[in-house]
Amino acid sequence: MQADPQRIDACVQRLRSGGLVAFPTETVYGLGAIATDEAAVGRVYALKGRPSSNPLIVHVDGAESARRYVAHWPERAQRLSEAFWPGPLTLVLPKAPVVPGVVTGGGETVGVRCPDHPLTLALLETLGEGLVGPSANPSGGVSPTCAQHVRDAFSEAQVMVLDGGACRAGIESTVLDLTTTPARVLRPGVLGAERLSEVLGEPVEGPGGEVGDGEVRSPGVLGPHYAPRARTCLYETGEELAALRASCRGLLVVLSPVEERVAGEAHVLRLPEDAGGYAARLYAALREGDALGAAMIAVRRPPFREGSPEDRAIWEGVLDRLSRAADSE
Repeated sequence: MQADPQRIDACVQRLRSGGLVAFPTETVYGLGAIATDEAAVGRVYALKGRPSSNPLIVHVDGAESARRYVAHWPERAQRLSEAFWPGPLTLVLPKAPVVPGVVTGGGETVGVRCPDHPLTLALLETLGEGLVGPSANPSGGVSPTCAQHVRDAFSEAQVMVLDGGACRAGIESTVLDLTTTPARVLRPGVLGAERLSEVLGEPVEGPGGEVGDGEVRSPGVLGPHYAPRARTCLYETGEELAALRASCRGLLVVLSPVEERVAGEAHVLRLPEDAGGYAARLYAALREGDALGAAMIAVRRPPFREGSPEDRAIWEGVLDRLSRAADSE
């Protein structure tokens, strides 16, 4: 996708004036502000209704830019950035003094990543600054995977939207904490611990939540997340689906990669059977369920440990998102 220089320049002007710009990535759309502009970052939190303790990721156009925002750039970070950037991997490292505490939720670490989207890379290069970029939606809700999702949530006066089409990966980046040994996955994504371990040549701990010192080092691990307005439930069998239908007072919307037969008032949205296609479609399907007026959205639990290592990593990320959405009923 070719960058429109005029649109990029308009976004740069909005950002430099302290405004907000929603930008596309391969994962989801981010709500961008210049990372060193405390007031603009504060506007991101306020507009989203995001808890101040929930840290933000700084998006950069490469490893050289990332060094500005971290106190130390270890050889492990260089190896991972060479293998996976641009791409859906966030590296958590000790923050540099230039990073305001509002970005990190008051913590001493910061997540940095280089997104894999030509428009946003052009924006970052032209701007010459890193951007915070939480998902461009009200806090706790379903992340946006196309420009229209952002426009549905915010006005153009609030957020300028850089339209880069539909996001390819569809779920947020893997967050890897490099301040610990072994390195730890704090938030699963389409890159799994097994692949990261291969590149590092050392063990990587799988997803296990936050570290024991109480500091929140990754977004997406506090409270309910990724949740549609409708009550969301997971099921595995036809019997469980029938029980959900019986308990639902109103329209039941079913999300499943296989054919489902449901008695009563129900609408079935078929999801792709492959892991990558499922992840890319998931958030849009949850939003469609809400748009249909669902009283409940029932989602068939994905095959958590099936397929190749790459597929298993994606399914793990998908299940993490669905579990957090279902917890919000």
